[in-house]
Amino acid sequence: MLDLQKANLWKRISAATLDLILLFTLAVGAALLMSVLFRYDTHSEALAGRYEAVEKEFGVSFDLTEEDYNALSEEEKAVYDDALLALNEDADARYAYGMMINLTFLMVTFSLLIAFLLLEFLVPLLFGNGQTLGKKIFGIAVMQEGGVKVTSVLMFARTVLGKFALETMVPVYVALMIFLGFLGFGGTLLIGILLAVQLFLLAFTKGRTLIHDKLAHTVTVDLASQMIFDTPEDLLAYKTKLHAEQVNQIETENPHKRNDETV
Repeated sequence: MLDLQKANLWKRISAATLDLILLFTLAVGAALLMSVLFRYDTHSEALAGRYEAVEKEFGVSFDLTEEDYNALSEEEKAVYDDALLALNEDADARYAYGMMINLTFLMVTFSLLIAFLLLEFLVPLLFGNGQTLGKKIFGIAVMQEGGVKVTSVLMFARTVLGKFALETMVPVYVALMIFLGFLGFGGTLLIGILLAVQLFLLAFTKGRTLIHDKLAHTVTVDLASQMIFDTPEDLLAYKTKLHAEQVNQIETENPHKRNDETV
């Protein structure tokens, strides 16, 4: 059939959930491997050592909540502030902290990129029809909006630009910066806007397409009932054949009309 056979929403959710579990597992494994290669624990231990040294020198503990700090006397607050200033001016502590931040962003970025390239780009190229393992199990596929198979270029754009960059890394980076104290309410608002856009596209677009599908001009369909053509030429040939069959059927059902037109 040429009509769009949209994939069942629950099948899409089920396939996406399975793919997400596999993606997260692979990304965590890659991140752990990179943490060993880049000696992340060495920098973490060095920073912890500098914290302990300054705490011992000033007789304070940096493990304080805002409420605990406010409960301190003015003299105790002055000592705590001096200790914090000394820690901030400690070159070894600054270096270890900077390395931890840089490595965190690097490991998160490349572990997720590896996972997306393997599970959301290479696997669909092997299975064909844009199918991840989850889509393969639940019988759904990805095609171009016109009914033609998705190309490797479009699949790359769908995966790397859409799923990885916009839908994953933007929220992840914002969440990390919120956690590290670099962003506040604005970061939360941005994540909320992205989520709202996704929900709007899923609920109100014809093919229930998300951001990554909009970028690549693709749609998720039911593989059992959707005709997917290898090339635009194959699609055109099928439409031409279908049109000829329809014309022939009309002429067969109305022979008198054809004779009248001939006369």
